[in-house]
Amino acid sequence: MLSRVADSLFWISRYIERAENTARIIDVNLNLMLDLPGEERLFEPIIKSAGCSEIFYNKYTKATAENVMDFLTFDTDNQDSIINCVSIARENARCIRETITLEMWMLINKFYHRLYDKKIKEEMLNNPHNFFTEIKEFCQLYVGIQDGTMSHGIGWNFAWLGRMLERADQTSRILDVKYFMLLPDISMVGMTLDTVQWTALLKSVSAFEMFRKTYANVTPQNVSEFLILNKEFPRSVYYCLEHAERALKNIINHQKTDNGKKSMRVIGKLKSILEFSTVDEIILHGLHETIDEIQLRLSDFNVSIYNDFINCVWKI
Repeated sequence: MLSRVADSLFWISRYIERAENTARIIDVNLNLMLDLPGEERLFEPIIKSAGCSEIFYNKYTKATAENVMDFLTFDTDNQDSIINCVSIARENARCIRETITLEMWMLINKFYHRLYDKKIKEEMLNNPHNFFTEIKEFCQLYVGIQDGTMSHGIGWNFAWLGRMLERADQTSRILDVKYFMLLPDISMVGMTLDTVQWTALLKSVSAFEMFRKTYANVTPQNVSEFLILNKEFPRSVYYCLEHAERALKNIINHQKTDNGKKSMRVIGKLKSILEFSTVDEIILHGLHETIDEIQLRLSDFNVSIYNDFINCVWKI
């Protein structure tokens, strides 16, 4: 397999995961509007978690539901909008058409054209829940088709590696931004508004049901422990790192060079830090500081993957 093919598989998965994550967050916040009527700050954290505040506020004066939905879904100036994520994934898939399965290509291509339908924006505004549910189902269907039709060799492992890295990044990013913006007043901690918003955070990463099977109360400490350290929930940071490390080991075992050893050290260090940490230590150190360190190490891991496998002329 050529390194360019590995790169494409890696980024297809990252962009599909990113599109699903965006759709999920928007949908949860739309439902939260029903529980918190009149709350004006619900959609601002979405823009911050996406890391595109500057671009957004150059176009809009206020983070209303309609403005945020349009910006994060259809704005082509926003690289991480859903339509751009699907477009980039489709272009990568087109370039490696001979590597992926027919079912994978047909699904990406079908949804790409769906997003460019002339009436799609009207559909989104008329029934946003159905629209964003469709986005989520497309992304989940793609993962299932890829898992069920593609040989679980080196290419599949690159795709899985990309998905796990993106998922860890998105979970940590959402937790960090929500931590700072959940409450208008520190005196509200522990009250109904606090619980509703932390519950919404869990739902934004599809974690609420599994969380309630583990914890009796929705508290910032419990939510942080579940989303960072839980070893069984598939969207926790630790779980994603463990499976990214497993995919990386599979890739290294398939090749006959030393490429990948630096990447293995980077992810191994981060995984070890979380493995031997407790939520009390994280809170004492500072939740924001811990997440900031996670983000930096995830960025280093992404760079090391590129240097070890992509930015080189060789066959994997």
